[in-house]
Amino acid sequence: MRLFNCRKIKDRATGLKSAARAVSGGKLVVIPTDTVYGIGCDAFSHAAVRALLEAKGRGRDMAPPVLIGSKRALDGIASDVSKSAKELIEAFWPGPLTVVVPYTPTLTWDLGDTDGTVAVRMPLHPLALELLKETGPMAVSSANKTGHPPAETAADAKGQLGADVSVYLEAGPSEDNLPSTIVDCVADPPQVLREGALTVEQIRKVVPEVLDADGYGPGERPEEQQAEDEQEEEPQA
Repeated sequence: MRLFNCRKIKDRATGLKSAARAVSGGKLVVIPTDTVYGIGCDAFSHAAVRALLEAKGRGRDMAPPVLIGSKRALDGIASDVSKSAKELIEAFWPGPLTVVVPYTPTLTWDLGDTDGTVAVRMPLHPLALELLKETGPMAVSSANKTGHPPAETAADAKGQLGADVSVYLEAGPSEDNLPSTIVDCVADPPQVLREGALTVEQIRKVVPEVLDADGYGPGERPEEQQAEDEQEEEPQA
């Protein structure tokens, strides 16, 4: 178990090599992203994904998302990507948007109980992107025990996850510690499953018909409807 201070050039290069070797060897690593620190592994290693879920204290019903290093990499893992998903990806990748899409049936991975879908994201963090270009798709979840707050640094993650992780890459505190926003793009219309760093309003600027986390479309929330009714009742000058 090693922690590398990637704010130092020498440690950054050594840390990236060590993390890449750990991932290829089926081990767990902690990496910074543009949202929160993540605990990750080779998405195609069944044993490593099981170890990730165990380290977090999760079951197969909470499958980890997958991070990729380029938009093009999505073509290798996803099939039947909807027009809405493509529009959101074009607008917000790399960045704090996770899209749920169907994965290619021929893939040999086992992320858990996913019903043929995968939650996938391209992060906006140079260290994460550099590692992903070496490793390929990684299963990555927030670097904390389930029920505990997200780690703000790799050192914080080490305090929670300890020896379950082989390599920790430290890049300083997370800027706002907000998770990514998750949009289910298999659903029609698409639906926000978790509002995070991107708001529903930002998502709707690209795909107006998106439902919020409670299943309401634009203008359908009771409080929004009440506000509209009150505006209509105001006397006109």
